Amino acid sequence: MRIVGGRLKGRALQRPDSDAIRPTSDRLRETVFNILAHAYGNPVADTRVIDLFAGTGAMAIEALSRGAAFALLVDQDARACAIIRANFAALELGGAARILRRDARKLGAAPEGESFSLAFLDPPYAKGFVPPTLKALRDGGWLGKDALVVIEERAGAEVAVPDGFVLVETRRFGVTQVVFACFN
Repeated sequence: MRIVGGRLKGRALQRPDSDAIRPTSDRLRETVFNILAHAYGNPVADTRVIDLFAGTGAMAIEALSRGAAFALLVDQDARACAIIRANFAALELGGAARILRRDARKLGAAPEGESFSLAFLDPPYAKGFVPPTLKALRDGGWLGKDALVVIEERAGAEVAVPDGFVLVETRRFGVTQVVFACFN
């Protein structure tokens, strides 16, 4: 598993040693970031990113490599947080990112001035975690106006977005679908 673009391109990422954490593949990450660059006007550059169910941190680290200003990675699993910390240390990303060990469905209120314009959600597939996580982002004030949300889910699974979000498009890649939504 490697960073596929930007200033850290080619650098290796630590992988999980079990199937409990499912990282986004290099190929899918590259595809998502190409879609963001070409279809959404590159919302990554100089932005604040929040990565929920962060796992290895690959999506947020990829965003930082491609010019994001800051990333907050949220995961409740201690093993995932340890992998993220190891990846931060290996890539010297300490000042540009922070880890929050918390259930992404129960974020609470965002600290003053902590809004994000790009969010990645990669919850365990087919568990119904997307709606409560989006509600937590909305109700806690974590997202800025017109924030873009990128959701990874099992292909064919219904992805319901709550009030305040608009479904923009869904693209299928093998057993995975990527859903793009906007927060109003």
